[in-house]
Amino acid sequence: MTIGVEPLRRRVLWLFLAVSAFAAIEPSPYEAMFVVSLAVFASGGLRFDRTMVPLIVSLALYNAGGLLSLAPWVDESESVTFIFISVYIALTTVFFAAAVADRPAERMETIRSGYVFAGLVAAALGILGYFDVAGSGAYFTLYDNSRAMGPFKDPNVFGPFLVPPMVWLSQDLILRRAGALRASLKLTVMLLGLLLSFSRGAIIDFLGSSVLLLGLTFLTAAAPRDRARTVAIAFAGAALIVVVVIVALSVPDIRDMALERASLTEDYDSGVQGRFGNQLRSIPMLLDLPFGFGPLRFGHIFPQDPHEVFISAFASFGWIGGLAFLAFVATTLYYGWRLSFRRSPLQPQVIALWSALLPQILQGVQIDTGHWRHLFLMCGCLYGLVAAERRERGGIAAKAAPPAEPQAA
Repeated sequence: MTIGVEPLRRRVLWLFLAVSAFAAIEPSPYEAMFVVSLAVFASGGLRFDRTMVPLIVSLALYNAGGLLSLAPWVDESESVTFIFISVYIALTTVFFAAAVADRPAERMETIRSGYVFAGLVAAALGILGYFDVAGSGAYFTLYDNSRAMGPFKDPNVFGPFLVPPMVWLSQDLILRRAGALRASLKLTVMLLGLLLSFSRGAIIDFLGSSVLLLGLTFLTAAAPRDRARTVAIAFAGAALIVVVVIVALSVPDIRDMALERASLTEDYDSGVQGRFGNQLRSIPMLLDLPFGFGPLRFGHIFPQDPHEVFISAFASFGWIGGLAFLAFVATTLYYGWRLSFRRSPLQPQVIALWSALLPQILQGVQIDTGHWRHLFLMCGCLYGLVAAERRERGGIAAKAAPPAEPQAA
């Protein structure tokens, strides 16, 4: 049996997303699947559009700044690897934008399906590891089984990774696109995995994404009954969260860790030598250094890394890279908000994507998200939807335009 070109592309794309959870392996299956995906999509499965120019130019300048900042540190393997990963992530971002722009509805559905699968696998491994089933705690938790991290290196990346598929499942429930029981079970597994990561940022991401999804869905609903259903789902979702949290907190170890992590700041955050103090002290220094400190050099000057994506951009990529990154974020914010309120068949896809993406962009002020593959995946998908929506509007305008009058001989 032969497989058509487009079905093959969608299968490869699904697998690309399905293996995205396994980030602890280096090089990861995600890297390998990117090469495979490029080969499969190169024969006409990618579409580039002028709306992608800000994305391509800003990421190109960002990484050009990184390469310039790397010059004095080319003998440092960690610095070289850091910049190489940044270039690679930029390429994947452009790939997803071009792939989605070509066939937005079908490929977004494939991306969502593959990512939900990855989220379920990651959450399940995190839960199994937390309870040390068959000795799995050594592989899927951190700090003596006190925080789940699944197949990631860090609970603070594992937790946010679970938020986009949870948002998509929530939207499926609101729009009746999936069986309520099946979607609720998947949500429960990922919610428990997120809670066991004890990542404060991830929990805030999820709450912010949920509020944004419900708010945008309510504001853009076409009929009163759709608004009423959104409100009903909001109450049902809140009840589900409360039940899962109560059951989880009934376990003494979980309750103790939750209380320990309840504070928004830790001892290492405050003080002159704390994280926030280091960030403030670095700003005057960076204003005098056009090429920054160099890739990954912040931690050699201060007691710890910046844990802030914007300062990290200027520190590791210099003025060129830092300003380019700010431009990239600003353009993404503009496109995300604009498209969320524009009526089109793609609007539900945009609303779910933007609801998951915006809180994680904002989270950059609390943690360095510069190498979060899932964040740049969402950025690429957003630019792909922007391009597809522009093409769709152009087609509608062309159909609505009156036919040209024949010219007199």
